[in-house]
Amino acid sequence: MNTGTSTDSVPARSLAAPSITRSAAGALITAVHAAADRIGFEAAVAVTDVGGHLKAFDRADEAPFLTAEVAVDKAWTAASFRISTHAWNAYLTDRQVAPLANRPRLTAVGGGYPIIENGRCVGGLGISGGTYEQDQQAAEEALSALGFDLP
Repeated sequence: MNTGTSTDSVPARSLAAPSITRSAAGALITAVHAAADRIGFEAAVAVTDVGGHLKAFDRADEAPFLTAEVAVDKAWTAASFRISTHAWNAYLTDRQVAPLANRPRLTAVGGGYPIIENGRCVGGLGISGGTYEQDQQAAEEALSALGFDLP
C-alpha cells in the first residue's frame, strides 16, 4: 500500500480507512439502550462502518418495526456526510441543496451521528424510537460514554 509519501512522482493510490470495531459497535448499542431506558423509550440502534455498511444492529422488543429501517438510514446518512442528521433540516431549506431530500436513504431527523475518534470518522450511529430529541440525547450520551468525539 502506498501511504502517500513517495520519493518519486507517483501519487498515492489508496488511503487507510479507519473503521469502528465490532466490540466498540456492540458497546455503543449497549450504551444507547441504557440511555434510552433511562430517558424512557424503546430504541432501534444501528452502527455502520465508515463506508455506511451495517456493522451492528439491535431493536428493543417494543420498538416499532419501522424504527429498524430509520435507525439504519440515520447511521448511513451520518457516516456518508460525517455530520449529524439533525443538521440536514437547516441544509434542506437551501434551494440548492433541497433536491437531496429526494435521495431514498437521506434522513434529516435527529438521532444520527458520525462516530468520530481523534478527529476521524470511523462509522455512523443511528437511533430511532423516541422523539428526535430523545434519539439525539441517547446518541450523545452513548458516544460520550465510550469516549468518542461529539461533532
